Amino acid sequence: MISLLSLRRLPRIAGSLLLFSLVGLAGCGQDPSQQGGFQMPPAQVSVLKVQPTDVGVYREYPARIHGSRQVQVRAQVSGILQEKRYQEGQVVASDEVLFLIDPEPFQIAQRRAEAERDAARADLAHAQREWERISRLFERNTVSERERDQARTQVDQARARLNMAEAVLDDARRNLGYTEVRSPIAGVTGMEDVSEGNLISTGGLLTTITQNDPVHVRFSMPENDALIRRGQTEDSSQAALILPGAHEYSHGGAIDFVASTIDPATGTVSVRAVFPNPDHQLLPGQFVRIRVLLQSLSGVFTIPEQAVSQSAQGPQVFVVNSENKAQARPVRLGPVTEQGQVILGGLEPGDRVVTNGHVSLRHQAPVNVAAEEMQ
Repeated sequence: MISLLSLRRLPRIAGSLLLFSLVGLAGCGQDPSQQGGFQMPPAQVSVLKVQPTDVGVYREYPARIHGSRQVQVRAQVSGILQEKRYQEGQVVASDEVLFLIDPEPFQIAQRRAEAERDAARADLAHAQREWERISRLFERNTVSERERDQARTQVDQARARLNMAEAVLDDARRNLGYTEVRSPIAGVTGMEDVSEGNLISTGGLLTTITQNDPVHVRFSMPENDALIRRGQTEDSSQAALILPGAHEYSHGGAIDFVASTIDPATGTVSVRAVFPNPDHQLLPGQFVRIRVLLQSLSGVFTIPEQAVSQSAQGPQVFVVNSENKAQARPVRLGPVTEQGQVILGGLEPGDRVVTNGHVSLRHQAPVNVAAEEMQ
Protein backbone atom coordinates (compact mmCIF):
# COMPACT_ATOMS: atom_id res chain seq x y z
CA MET A 1 0.00 0.00 0.00
CA ILE A 2 1.48 3.33 -1.12
CA SER A 3 1.86 5.83 1.63
CA LEU A 4 0.68 9.40 1.51
CA LEU A 5 4.32 10.67 1.64
CA SER A 6 5.31 8.67 -1.46
CA LEU A 7 2.42 10.12 -3.40
CA ARG A 8 3.56 13.61 -2.59
CA ARG A 9 7.11 12.98 -3.98
CA LEU A 10 6.03 11.62 -7.42
CA PRO A 11 5.65 14.97 -9.26
CA ARG A 12 9.08 16.14 -8.11
CA ILE A 13 10.84 12.95 -9.27
CA ALA A 14 9.09 13.02 -12.65
CA GLY A 15 10.22 16.60 -13.29
CA SER A 16 13.80 15.74 -12.52
CA LEU A 17 13.75 12.78 -14.94
CA LEU A 18 12.29 14.94 -17.70
CA LEU A 19 14.99 17.63 -17.28
CA PHE A 20 17.81 15.04 -17.36
CA SER A 21 16.43 13.52 -20.57
CA LEU A 22 16.30 16.91 -22.34
CA VAL A 23 19.90 17.73 -21.40
CA GLY A 24 21.13 14.34 -22.66
CA LEU A 25 19.32 14.76 -25.99
CA ALA A 26 20.84 18.22 -26.52
CA GLY A 27 24.37 16.96 -25.79
CA CYS A 28 24.26 14.12 -28.34
CA GLY A 29 24.55 16.43 -31.38
CA GLN A 30 27.05 18.99 -29.93
CA ASP A 31 30.84 19.33 -30.68
CA PRO A 32 32.92 18.12 -27.71
CA SER A 33 34.77 21.43 -27.65
CA GLN A 34 31.43 23.20 -27.17
CA GLN A 35 29.89 20.91 -24.57
CA GLY A 36 29.01 22.68 -21.42
CA GLY A 37 29.35 26.02 -23.33
CA PHE A 38 33.24 25.70 -23.75
CA GLN A 39 34.94 26.43 -27.16
CA MET A 40 38.69 25.89 -28.00
CA PRO A 41 40.32 29.23 -28.97
CA PRO A 42 42.34 29.50 -32.25
CA ALA A 43 46.01 28.51 -31.95
CA GLN A 44 48.49 31.34 -31.49
CA VAL A 45 51.11 31.22 -34.30
CA SER A 46 53.96 33.30 -35.74
CA VAL A 47 54.27 33.55 -39.51
CA LEU A 48 56.91 34.57 -42.04
CA LYS A 49 55.82 36.15 -45.31
CA VAL A 50 58.23 34.66 -47.84
CA GLN A 51 59.65 36.04 -51.08
CA PRO A 52 61.97 34.34 -53.61
CA THR A 53 65.66 35.11 -53.26
CA ASP A 54 69.11 34.03 -54.44
CA VAL A 55 71.08 31.82 -52.07
CA GLY A 56 74.70 30.70 -52.01
CA VAL A 57 75.29 27.23 -50.57
CA TYR A 58 78.57 27.09 -48.66
CA ARG A 59 80.36 24.10 -47.15
CA GLU A 60 83.37 23.84 -44.82
CA TYR A 61 86.11 21.22 -45.04
CA PRO A 62 89.27 20.50 -43.04
CA ALA A 63 92.36 21.62 -44.95
CA ARG A 64 96.13 21.97 -44.69
CA ILE A 65 98.42 24.77 -45.86
CA HIS A 66 101.36 24.15 -48.18
CA GLY A 67 103.95 26.46 -49.68
CA SER A 68 103.18 27.28 -53.28
CA ARG A 69 106.77 26.45 -54.25
CA GLN A 70 109.60 24.64 -52.49
CA VAL A 71 113.07 24.82 -54.02
CA GLN A 72 116.25 23.04 -53.00
CA VAL A 73 119.30 25.30 -53.18
CA ARG A 74 122.30 23.28 -54.42
CA ALA A 75 125.89 24.12 -55.24
CA GLN A 76 126.65 24.28 -58.97
CA VAL A 77 130.43 24.19 -58.54
CA SER A 78 132.75 22.36 -56.16
CA GLY A 79 134.80 24.19 -53.55
CA ILE A 80 135.14 25.31 -49.96
CA LEU A 81 131.98 26.90 -48.51
CA GLN A 82 133.42 30.19 -47.38
CA GLU A 83 130.47 32.25 -46.06
CA LYS A 84 126.76 32.14 -45.26
CA ARG A 85 124.97 35.45 -45.85
CA TYR A 86 121.43 34.92 -44.57
CA GLN A 87 119.58 34.19 -41.35
CA GLU A 88 117.94 30.78 -41.23
CA GLY A 89 114.17 30.94 -41.15
CA GLN A 90 114.04 34.48 -42.51
CA VAL A 91 112.45 35.77 -45.69
CA VAL A 92 114.88 36.29 -48.57
CA ALA A 93 114.36 38.02 -51.89
CA SER A 94 114.72 36.43 -55.26
CA ASP A 95 118.36 36.46 -56.52
CA GLU A 96 119.70 37.33 -53.06
CA VAL A 97 123.17 35.91 -52.27
CA LEU A 98 122.85 33.12 -49.68
CA PHE A 99 126.31 31.43 -49.73
CA LEU A 100 129.77 32.22 -50.98
CA ILE A 101 132.08 29.45 -52.26
CA ASP A 102 135.82 30.19 -52.34
CA PRO A 103 136.15 32.08 -55.66
CA GLU A 104 139.97 32.09 -56.01
CA PRO A 105 140.33 28.89 -58.12
CA PHE A 106 137.64 30.15 -60.47
CA GLN A 107 139.22 33.59 -60.73
CA ILE A 108 142.46 31.93 -61.79
CA ALA A 109 140.61 29.81 -64.34
CA GLN A 110 138.98 32.93 -65.73
CA ARG A 111 142.33 34.73 -66.13
CA ARG A 112 143.76 31.67 -67.90
CA ALA A 113 140.77 31.62 -70.25
CA GLU A 114 141.17 35.32 -70.95
CA ALA A 115 144.83 34.77 -71.85
CA GLU A 116 143.96 31.93 -74.21
CA ARG A 117 141.33 34.13 -75.84
CA ASP A 118 143.86 36.93 -76.34
CA ALA A 119 146.33 34.48 -77.92
CA ALA A 120 143.63 33.18 -80.23
CA ARG A 121 142.77 36.74 -81.26
CA ALA A 122 146.44 37.38 -82.10
CA ASP A 123 146.63 34.18 -84.16
CA LEU A 124 143.51 35.18 -86.06
CA ALA A 125 144.88 38.66 -86.78
CA HIS A 126 148.16 37.15 -88.06
CA ALA A 127 146.31 34.66 -90.26
CA GLN A 128 144.17 37.43 -91.75
CA ARG A 129 147.25 39.51 -92.59
CA GLU A 130 148.86 36.50 -94.27
CA TRP A 131 145.67 35.87 -96.21
CA GLU A 132 145.59 39.44 -97.48
CA ARG A 133 149.27 39.27 -98.57
CA ILE A 134 148.91 35.90 -100.30
CA SER A 135 145.75 37.08 -102.04
CA ARG A 136 147.57 40.05 -103.60
CA LEU A 137 150.45 37.84 -104.72
CA PHE A 138 148.03 35.33 -106.23
CA GLU A 139 146.44 38.06 -108.29
CA ARG A 140 149.90 38.80 -109.79
CA ASN A 141 150.51 35.09 -110.38
CA THR A 142 153.39 35.16 -107.92
CA VAL A 143 152.13 32.31 -105.70
CA SER A 144 150.28 29.16 -106.48
CA GLU A 145 146.65 28.41 -105.87
CA ARG A 146 147.68 25.87 -103.24
CA GLU A 147 149.46 28.52 -101.17
CA ARG A 148 146.43 30.76 -101.40
CA ASP A 149 144.15 27.95 -100.16
CA GLN A 150 146.47 27.20 -97.27
CA ALA A 151 146.37 30.84 -96.18
CA ARG A 152 142.59 30.77 -96.29
CA THR A 153 142.50 27.60 -94.22
CA GLN A 154 144.74 29.14 -91.58
CA VAL A 155 142.31 32.05 -91.21
CA ASP A 156 139.39 29.64 -90.68
CA GLN A 157 141.35 27.58 -88.15
CA ALA A 158 142.42 30.70 -86.22
CA ARG A 159 138.81 31.91 -86.08
CA ALA A 160 137.67 28.50 -84.78
CA ARG A 161 140.37 28.55 -82.07
CA LEU A 162 139.18 32.03 -81.05
CA ASN A 163 135.60 30.83 -80.80
CA MET A 164 136.71 27.92 -78.65
CA ALA A 165 138.74 30.21 -76.40
CA GLU A 166 135.77 32.52 -75.97
CA ALA A 167 133.56 29.56 -75.05
CA VAL A 168 136.11 28.47 -72.41
CA LEU A 169 136.14 32.02 -71.06
CA ASP A 170 132.33 32.10 -70.88
CA ASP A 171 132.37 28.84 -68.94
CA ALA A 172 135.00 30.21 -66.55
CA ARG A 173 132.94 33.33 -65.96
CA ARG A 174 129.82 31.25 -65.36
CA ASN A 175 131.60 29.05 -62.82
CA LEU A 176 132.95 32.12 -61.06
CA GLY A 177 129.39 33.48 -60.86
CA TYR A 178 128.24 30.20 -59.33
CA THR A 179 130.52 30.82 -56.37
CA GLU A 180 127.80 33.24 -55.22
CA VAL A 181 124.87 30.92 -54.49
CA ARG A 182 121.70 32.97 -54.99
CA SER A 183 118.10 32.39 -54.03
CA PRO A 184 116.09 31.22 -57.07
CA ILE A 185 112.81 32.47 -55.57
CA ALA A 186 111.54 34.76 -52.84
CA GLY A 187 110.57 32.81 -49.74
CA VAL A 188 111.47 31.56 -46.28
CA THR A 189 114.77 29.78 -45.85
CA GLY A 190 115.24 26.54 -44.01
CA MET A 191 118.22 25.41 -41.94
CA GLU A 192 121.54 25.12 -43.73
CA ASP A 193 122.63 21.59 -44.57
CA VAL A 194 126.38 22.38 -44.76
CA SER A 195 128.23 24.86 -42.56
CA GLU A 196 131.10 27.15 -43.54
CA GLY A 197 134.52 25.58 -44.03
CA ASN A 198 133.28 22.34 -45.57
CA LEU A 199 134.20 21.12 -49.02
CA ILE A 200 131.09 20.80 -51.12
CA SER A 201 130.71 19.05 -54.43
CA THR A 202 128.68 20.02 -57.45
CA GLY A 203 125.00 19.35 -56.72
CA GLY A 204 125.42 19.36 -52.93
CA LEU A 205 122.31 20.49 -51.00
CA LEU A 206 122.83 23.74 -49.10
CA THR A 207 119.32 24.71 -47.91
CA THR A 208 115.66 24.74 -48.89
CA ILE A 209 113.46 27.76 -49.66
CA THR A 210 109.69 27.70 -49.38
CA GLN A 211 107.56 30.32 -51.10
CA ASN A 212 104.77 31.32 -48.69
CA ASP A 213 103.16 34.10 -50.68
CA PRO A 214 100.88 32.88 -52.05
CA VAL A 215 100.15 29.59 -50.27
CA HIS A 216 98.31 26.50 -51.44
CA VAL A 217 95.48 25.09 -49.34
CA ARG A 218 94.77 21.42 -50.05
CA PHE A 219 91.63 19.59 -48.96
CA SER A 220 89.28 16.77 -49.96
CA MET A 221 85.71 17.23 -51.08
CA PRO A 222 83.07 14.44 -50.84
CA GLU A 223 82.05 12.94 -54.15
CA ASN A 224 78.50 14.35 -54.04
CA ASP A 225 79.73 17.88 -53.28
CA ALA A 226 82.26 17.68 -56.11
CA LEU A 227 79.54 16.63 -58.56
CA ILE A 228 77.28 19.49 -57.43
CA ARG A 229 80.08 22.01 -57.84
CA ARG A 230 81.09 20.63 -61.24
CA GLY A 231 77.52 21.14 -62.45
CA GLN A 232 77.58 24.88 -61.76
CA THR A 233 77.63 27.04 -64.86
CA GLU A 234 78.89 30.20 -63.14
CA ASP A 235 82.16 30.80 -61.33
CA SER A 236 82.09 29.06 -57.96
CA SER A 237 85.78 29.27 -57.16
CA GLN A 238 85.40 31.61 -54.17
CA ALA A 239 86.93 30.37 -50.92
CA ALA A 240 87.57 31.62 -47.39
CA LEU A 241 89.81 30.31 -44.60
CA ILE A 242 88.69 29.73 -41.01
CA LEU A 243 91.75 29.89 -38.76
CA PRO A 244 92.08 28.22 -35.33
CA GLY A 245 89.86 30.02 -32.86
CA ALA A 246 87.10 30.42 -35.50
CA HIS A 247 88.72 33.58 -36.90
CA GLU A 248 88.20 34.21 -40.59
CA TYR A 249 91.34 35.00 -42.58
CA SER A 250 91.32 38.55 -43.93
CA HIS A 251 92.18 37.62 -47.53
CA GLY A 252 89.91 35.65 -49.83
CA GLY A 253 91.14 32.89 -52.10
CA ALA A 254 90.08 30.89 -55.12
CA ILE A 255 90.03 27.23 -56.11
CA ASP A 256 92.49 26.64 -58.94
CA PHE A 257 92.54 22.82 -59.18
CA VAL A 258 90.01 20.00 -58.84
CA ALA A 259 91.15 16.43 -59.48
CA SER A 260 89.46 14.65 -62.36
CA THR A 261 89.32 11.33 -60.49
CA ILE A 262 87.78 10.12 -57.24
CA ASP A 263 89.93 8.41 -54.63
CA PRO A 264 88.39 4.91 -54.40
CA ALA A 265 89.65 4.46 -50.82
CA THR A 266 87.93 7.55 -49.41
CA GLY A 267 85.31 8.49 -52.00
CA THR A 268 86.64 12.05 -52.10
CA VAL A 269 88.12 14.41 -54.70
CA SER A 270 91.36 16.32 -54.11
CA VAL A 271 91.01 20.09 -54.38
CA ARG A 272 93.48 22.98 -54.12
CA ALA A 273 92.93 26.67 -53.44
CA VAL A 274 95.34 29.62 -53.60
CA PHE A 275 95.44 32.38 -50.96
CA PRO A 276 97.64 35.48 -50.76
CA ASN A 277 99.88 35.61 -47.69
CA PRO A 278 101.61 39.02 -47.71
CA ASP A 279 102.10 39.11 -43.92
CA HIS A 280 103.22 35.45 -43.73
CA GLN A 281 100.41 34.77 -41.24
CA LEU A 282 99.78 31.37 -42.80
CA LEU A 283 102.45 28.72 -42.26
CA PRO A 284 103.01 25.54 -44.29
CA GLY A 285 101.75 22.51 -42.40
CA GLN A 286 99.08 24.51 -40.53
CA PHE A 287 95.62 22.91 -40.20
CA VAL A 288 92.66 25.17 -41.01
CA ARG A 289 89.09 24.94 -42.31
CA ILE A 290 88.13 26.20 -45.73
CA ARG A 291 84.70 27.48 -46.72
CA VAL A 292 83.83 27.20 -50.40
CA LEU A 293 80.87 28.25 -52.49
CA LEU A 294 79.37 24.93 -53.50
CA GLN A 295 76.24 26.01 -55.32
CA SER A 296 74.27 29.14 -56.28
CA LEU A 297 70.47 28.90 -56.26
CA SER A 298 68.17 31.51 -57.81
CA GLY A 299 64.50 32.19 -57.08
CA VAL A 300 64.18 29.92 -54.03
CA PHE A 301 62.63 30.43 -50.60
CA THR A 302 64.33 30.20 -47.21
CA ILE A 303 62.52 29.50 -43.94
CA PRO A 304 63.62 28.45 -40.44
CA GLU A 305 64.40 24.74 -40.16
CA GLN A 306 61.88 24.24 -37.34
CA ALA A 307 59.04 25.37 -39.62
CA VAL A 308 59.27 22.08 -41.55
CA SER A 309 57.38 19.06 -40.23
CA GLN A 310 56.95 15.53 -41.52
CA SER A 311 53.72 13.93 -42.69
CA ALA A 312 52.91 10.57 -44.22
CA GLN A 313 53.47 12.14 -47.65
CA GLY A 314 56.81 13.73 -46.75
CA PRO A 315 58.01 17.17 -45.61
CA GLN A 316 55.39 19.87 -45.22
CA VAL A 317 54.81 23.36 -43.86
CA PHE A 318 51.69 25.14 -42.66
CA VAL A 319 50.60 28.23 -44.59
CA VAL A 320 48.00 30.67 -43.21
CA ASN A 321 45.42 31.71 -45.83
CA SER A 322 43.35 34.88 -46.03
CA GLU A 323 40.73 33.36 -43.73
CA ASN A 324 43.33 32.79 -41.02
CA LYS A 325 43.17 29.02 -41.41
CA ALA A 326 46.25 26.78 -41.47
CA GLN A 327 46.77 24.76 -44.62
CA ALA A 328 49.26 21.90 -44.79
CA ARG A 329 51.48 22.39 -47.86
CA PRO A 330 53.89 19.66 -49.10
CA VAL A 331 57.28 21.12 -50.04
CA ARG A 332 60.46 20.06 -51.80
CA LEU A 333 63.51 20.64 -49.62
CA GLY A 334 66.90 21.93 -50.68
CA PRO A 335 70.09 22.28 -48.63
CA VAL A 336 70.32 24.00 -45.26
CA THR A 337 72.25 27.28 -45.45
CA GLU A 338 73.13 30.14 -43.14
CA GLN A 339 69.86 31.80 -44.20
CA GLY A 340 67.84 28.72 -43.20
CA GLN A 341 66.18 25.77 -44.89
CA VAL A 342 65.98 26.20 -48.67
CA ILE A 343 62.59 25.37 -50.23
CA LEU A 344 62.86 24.43 -53.89
CA GLY A 345 59.15 23.88 -54.53
CA GLY A 346 55.72 24.10 -52.86
CA LEU A 347 55.61 27.78 -51.90
CA GLU A 348 54.46 30.91 -53.69
CA PRO A 349 55.60 34.53 -53.27
CA GLY A 350 53.72 36.15 -50.40
CA ASP A 351 52.80 32.90 -48.62
CA ARG A 352 52.60 33.23 -44.84
CA VAL A 353 54.50 30.25 -43.44
CA VAL A 354 53.93 29.27 -39.82
CA THR A 355 57.27 29.35 -38.02
CA ASN A 356 56.10 28.93 -34.41
CA GLY A 357 53.06 27.19 -32.92
CA HIS A 358 52.60 24.64 -35.72
CA VAL A 359 53.31 21.50 -33.70
CA SER A 360 49.65 20.76 -32.86
CA LEU A 361 48.08 22.34 -35.94
CA ARG A 362 45.63 20.50 -38.19
CA HIS A 363 44.76 21.20 -41.79
CA GLN A 364 42.13 23.97 -42.03
CA ALA A 365 42.40 24.68 -38.30
CA PRO A 366 41.69 28.35 -37.39
CA VAL A 367 44.69 30.29 -36.10
CA ASN A 368 45.39 33.63 -34.53
CA VAL A 369 48.49 35.33 -36.02
CA ALA A 370 50.33 36.75 -33.03
CA ALA A 371 53.42 37.92 -34.95
CA GLU A 372 54.24 38.34 -38.64
CA GLU A 373 57.68 38.89 -40.18
CA MET A 374 58.61 39.94 -43.67
CA GLN A 375 61.52 38.68 -45.74
